[in-house]
Amino acid sequence: MVKISSEQKPYRKTAMETYNATVIPSPSETTESGRRILAENPGTGGSLGCAISEAIETAMKTDNARYVLGSVLNHVLLHQSIIGQETKTACDMYGIEPDVIIGCAGGGSNLGGLISPFMADKIRGKNNIEFIAAEPASCPSLTRGRYAYDFGDTAKSTPLMRMYTVGSGYIPSPNHAGGLRFHGMSPILSKLYHDGYIKGVSYYQNDVFETAVRFARCEGILPAPESSHAIKAAIDEALMCRETGVGKTILFGLSGTGYFDLAAYGSYNSGNMTDSAPTDEELEKGFATLMA
Repeated sequence: MVKISSEQKPYRKTAMETYNATVIPSPSETTESGRRILAENPGTGGSLGCAISEAIETAMKTDNARYVLGSVLNHVLLHQSIIGQETKTACDMYGIEPDVIIGCAGGGSNLGGLISPFMADKIRGKNNIEFIAAEPASCPSLTRGRYAYDFGDTAKSTPLMRMYTVGSGYIPSPNHAGGLRFHGMSPILSKLYHDGYIKGVSYYQNDVFETAVRFARCEGILPAPESSHAIKAAIDEALMCRETGVGKTILFGLSGTGYFDLAAYGSYNSGNMTDSAPTDEELEKGFATLMA
């Protein structure tokens, strides 16, 4: 488990341990890749890329163990496409025609799964839906990244993929939306973004949590920090419609609840939440390792 997530989301760790799991914060001293990452970045809170490197190494050295990468690789979007298929079926059943579809984006599996059947129709010229990927400002792979070949993990164990990335060695600041703290984006989504089928937006976490609290008070659902990026983008789109007088049907993915994220809400409610975004110089360090 990503170290900063084990600290920020302790009850997720507790839940796993209740089912007899052994949860090791990553990067750790238990693997060669973890020790190398710690040597280069002492005190780091880690990232999904770090945890993936350690998981791959552990699986390779453990009998009867298999690891299936759950971020970035295109097969993950295929599995997640059930989200979009069910959504499209519901829209067709009730005569709903979305003008805008929004999802949060880290590695891209949730967003890709949501938009897949709608995007297929757009490519065939059957709709003119606008697709929006909402990502954290602290890890802006689409909005500030580069389209290049890169690895899906910090230790460079995965195949090279052409994607939008801020560099596999980039470790983002400890944003509370742990599921979005990933350096790259799915090759499929990256290609769609590169060709202009998807628009990207990024948000600071204080703005995201302000939106999450408003949504909770209006809808009675406490959203996950990751999902709240999509809610923020949906509200921004609705406010734009009010300003322009143009009516739109906006569909967004509410991908998770935030009841394991109460520490994060406590940080926001007490005014202790901070915002961060990488400087151009920090991004250049990651870009320097990329292939053309």
